[in-house]
Amino acid sequence: MQPLTSAIGLLLRVTAAAILLQTLYFKFTAAEESVYIFSTLGAEPWGRIGSGVVELLAAVLLLVPSTAPAGGALAIGVMSGAILSHLTVLGIEVRGDGGLLFALAALVWVAAAGVVWIYRGLLPVIGQTLAASGGRP
Repeated sequence: MQPLTSAIGLLLRVTAAAILLQTLYFKFTAAEESVYIFSTLGAEPWGRIGSGVVELLAAVLLLVPSTAPAGGALAIGVMSGAILSHLTVLGIEVRGDGGLLFALAALVWVAAAGVVWIYRGLLPVIGQTLAASGGRP
């Protein structure tokens, strides 16, 4: 891996993991905003706690270079659900947050996608093929 690619990969991994870890406090302490969101989605408390556990796992996997693409893929999945929830049920702005939660979900999604791409050679089964072909099928 080239030094610049390595630095960008590290920045993307840390950015996604930091955002995921920061939001865990609100999920695991049943903060009012978090309870509101998951109640609106009809998934309180199991959805709040379950998504928190998955986000914690994704963050830990992102911080370890050899498991970064798995963490990135997991983060993409969770953030896809968050983004879809914002677009269909919650709205971009939730309780006057100015769209911050939506923007953070989008940022994590983009960073995680970058991690999966940069570390694609480490993906099980298809990683070596993608790396060798430059990502082309």
